[in-house]
Amino acid sequence: MSYRLGVDVGGTFTDVLLVDEESGSTWRAKTASTPSDQSVGVLNGIDKVCAEAGVDRAVIRHVLHGTTVATNAILERKGATVGLVTTEGFRQVLQIARSFVPGGLAGWIIWPKPEPLAELENTVEVPGRIASDGTIVTELDEQAARHALRKLKGVESLAISLINAFANDAHERRLAELAKEEMPGVEISLSSVVLPEMREYERALTTVANGYVQPQVARYVANLSDKINTDLSILRSDGGLAKAAAAAAAPVTMLLSGPAGGVTGAVWVAEQSGHRELLTFDMGGTSTDVALVREGQARIGRETKVGDLTVRASAVDVRTVGAGGGSIAHVPELTRALRVGPQSAGAEPGPAAYGKGGDAPTVTDANVVLGYLPAALAGGEITLDREAARAAVQTVADAMGLPSAEAAAAGIVDIVNENMLGGLRLVSVQQGYDPRDFALVAFGGAGPLHANALGRLTGAWPVIVPPSPGVLCALGDATTSARDEAARTVLRRLGDLTPDEFTAIFEELAGAASSRVAAAQVTYSADVRFVGQGNELPVTVELGEGPAGLAARFDAEHERLFSFTLDVDHELVNARATVTGERPRVTPIHLEKGDGDPSSARTGETRVYVDGDFVDAALYDRLRLRAGDVVPGPAIVTEMDSTTLILPGHAAVTDPSGSLLIRPAESLEG
Repeated sequence: MSYRLGVDVGGTFTDVLLVDEESGSTWRAKTASTPSDQSVGVLNGIDKVCAEAGVDRAVIRHVLHGTTVATNAILERKGATVGLVTTEGFRQVLQIARSFVPGGLAGWIIWPKPEPLAELENTVEVPGRIASDGTIVTELDEQAARHALRKLKGVESLAISLINAFANDAHERRLAELAKEEMPGVEISLSSVVLPEMREYERALTTVANGYVQPQVARYVANLSDKINTDLSILRSDGGLAKAAAAAAAPVTMLLSGPAGGVTGAVWVAEQSGHRELLTFDMGGTSTDVALVREGQARIGRETKVGDLTVRASAVDVRTVGAGGGSIAHVPELTRALRVGPQSAGAEPGPAAYGKGGDAPTVTDANVVLGYLPAALAGGEITLDREAARAAVQTVADAMGLPSAEAAAAGIVDIVNENMLGGLRLVSVQQGYDPRDFALVAFGGAGPLHANALGRLTGAWPVIVPPSPGVLCALGDATTSARDEAARTVLRRLGDLTPDEFTAIFEELAGAASSRVAAAQVTYSADVRFVGQGNELPVTVELGEGPAGLAARFDAEHERLFSFTLDVDHELVNARATVTGERPRVTPIHLEKGDGDPSSARTGETRVYVDGDFVDAALYDRLRLRAGDVVPGPAIVTEMDSTTLILPGHAAVTDPSGSLLIRPAESLEG
């Protein structure tokens, strides 16, 4: 027998899913994350799930891992000291940047400009020049290059980004050879490998970001590989898998590794209940990640955003909001207005209710005060201290002059829900989509508690709560496929390309990507713009449609986003081919058919505070619900890794695939 294991590391919990590759059977576990060394929490989770399955760790053939190591290195500014090599005259490429200031009117007055990941004193320039068509204008001065490299003292990583290297990488490859001689042991990132596309600033920034996180990621991957002693793959930001060595060489492709796993898992479970148009809503202990899925495919963007950093790397279009179960509520003295997040209590010390020394009021504490959470979380690993939670939330009530801790807790939950609604609007309304046309898939340890309220705010029905929603990201890791991508800059007018030339460009890229991953599916995309425009839009490509079909697709996307098109020719800027391997087998859940009456799963009742008053809510054990059972609100459905709240006026139907489908009660009556 052989097993594969999905692991997702969050800010508060580490989730593990073990899959029997022959039968497709699964086992789940949840354990506390260990921020100081994520591998400790991973190993604890592996041991816990193996004990539950009754197997030895040695039978695990593949470990598929979504990690935040690279993300945290960027957010916490704890990456490597990076040296940057540029073409002579371009030493300040990172400082000049794009002269873009985010925010509204007068944003430039208050916006603190982020410091470049490679400092100016660690940036050197070398003589040599390549033209945009790839011809060598000036040969590389190797003696000057060696002299420049010797100036870089104390750097742990080296990024080489020369002008027009996307068209000809000869100078970059030679510089890498010289660097290995002059700077042995230093990790080297080449822009022609990391991002072989035009635009010198974006290419330099992405290459430097790769070098910034590379040593830390390489150490983590090597450390974990040694400890688990089996095949390790890392989830990429675009939802595919990369072998450990490939991930360590190009860690910029895994900056959104963790959130991508959740979207993959959400798509898989939603398909089991017949839904392919989705908003995904992953609320953990530290943050909430939201994304939009159309026709069963997550939207893939060409930019990855982490904090103030935006790099050019394919990623699931996930937006992150600083709102999670550990988000801290506070009342600033100046405004006396309640705020929630983005500061988080994290895993250590965690919310006050965890009893680990935390005393700040959090969203989890508010849910405890409102009666929404059971006495223990994570399968009994964490016992909740209700008195500590009430004492913490009472500080908010006192600061605002509210009559009770329950009133303060309700305010905390309302505000965090509005914060998450803002994230959902970013991926839907702001992109031209009506959230009422989508189902809302809620997961993460805290997601199902807030799912019904978010459905009410967005009008997205049904709200789908998957089985074991707290470990869905690990399921996504375990059910995803290997993926690789090849890209290059083309810069040709579509009107000048024949159908054969057009097809040949993409087929060549597909061949390059297929050499690294056994292809089960090949998809194509391109960056297109109107001739004369400065920016382009990513568009999917169907080879059979040819250049004219791509132009029509671009016009439709431009019309959707900006409400107009232009009667001018189109330009193909960048072309990409993405190769995806076979999807692993996991057996879907098939519940026993029930008669609609959930009373056999009822375990009692409790008092909860909803809409300004206490009401009686029924308690249900999710594992005892049958297909077709209807759970009317107010109700709380408990399971090992999460708790689902069903509000008054709503009801949840148990789908045969195990998901809870929450809708307004009147829609079920009709």
